[in-house]
Amino acid sequence: MTGLLKKLFLKHAAALFLPLKMFILSLNPYYGGESASITPLEDLYKRFKIPGAPPASMGRGRDWNVDLIPKFLMANGQLVKMLLFTEVTRYLDFKVTEGSFVYKGGKIYKVPSTEAEALASSLMGLFEKRRFRKFLVYVANFDENDPRTFEGVDPKKTSMREVYKKFDLGQDVIDFTGHALALYRTDDYLDQPCCETINRIKLYSESLARYGKSPYLYPLYGLGELPQGFARLSAIYGGTYMLNKPIEEIIMQNGKVIGVKSEGEIARCKQLICDPSYVKDRVEKVGQVIRVICILSHPIKNTNDANSCQIIIPQNQVNRKSDIYVCMISSAHNVAAQGKYIAIASTTVETKEPEKEIRPWLSEKGNYQIFISRTYDATTHFETTCDDIKDIYKRMMGSEFDFEEMKRKKNDIYGED
Repeated sequence: MTGLLKKLFLKHAAALFLPLKMFILSLNPYYGGESASITPLEDLYKRFKIPGAPPASMGRGRDWNVDLIPKFLMANGQLVKMLLFTEVTRYLDFKVTEGSFVYKGGKIYKVPSTEAEALASSLMGLFEKRRFRKFLVYVANFDENDPRTFEGVDPKKTSMREVYKKFDLGQDVIDFTGHALALYRTDDYLDQPCCETINRIKLYSESLARYGKSPYLYPLYGLGELPQGFARLSAIYGGTYMLNKPIEEIIMQNGKVIGVKSEGEIARCKQLICDPSYVKDRVEKVGQVIRVICILSHPIKNTNDANSCQIIIPQNQVNRKSDIYVCMISSAHNVAAQGKYIAIASTTVETKEPEKEIRPWLSEKGNYQIFISRTYDATTHFETTCDDIKDIYKRMMGSEFDFEEMKRKKNDIYGED
């Protein structure tokens, strides 16, 4: 990197990383921890104790990058904003996913991405389409800072259930709106103030407007590229990233973390960020997710032969409390051999027989200065993960993460662009 390019890069990225001097350890031999992309395919077989070697029909092992916890990025979502602001995007290439689908009455339907698709969709009847269109127009015009757009709705008090009733929307439309557009995992949101739900639907629409096919993006070569990109950015600021380092002990002094011991050496620190697997004595299990990785020789049926897509199975459609999520990617994303597809289904475990639960698709605590992330949930998008990132930032820095404030700090230091 030339001196000029490095100067420009530092100018745009410094505001976010200015407070942090990073020393990153991972006990894994790969980037990404729980959300790594496993390559080659032989390593995936070893990880899940599948006997023998992959058959020749699977192609070259190096052609595979299989996500352990697949998620798509909302095109106008929080993670994309973080990647653009820090310019980690210079290390990444993305591709738009080809569609978003929802399960209803035993069939898969495309979530309409244009007004024409909405009018042609068999997801709703004729009169329902008209009512739904009025609802979407209301959502598009809604501004929580402008009471003129409320139309009798109090965004801080009126429940989402009441808003649906106002537009006379039926249960099937409510299901796909709440779960495929607002991306809720359960129906708990229905009796909460409607403001957040409306803003979630606006985010979906804004993300969809960026590229047209769907609101979702996915990085070529898999999600493992994301931590690698941030590792490269960290290195510019003197950060060190070490793989395959066993963590022997978290060193505490006077109730505060002061370092991490690995192979007899101590890396000193004032603050520590880690996932729950490193501090099992400081966390409690509050839930469990089951994921099923399926390698296919064809696209998922009834998805218009899409080479990538998301399918959401709303809880009410399969008599559950939580949705089932399916994401599919393929060789078009450099994650599988030519002609192969990877479909991964996931859901929150509700019974003692999680394998049966997934079948509908198949047929921080204390002031120790240790900041523990949440584990990944069942969703196939990064919005909840970004909320966790911002929560860690607030706990570490004592203030909310604010893009506009970060921009102001950058301009104070380096001047306007």
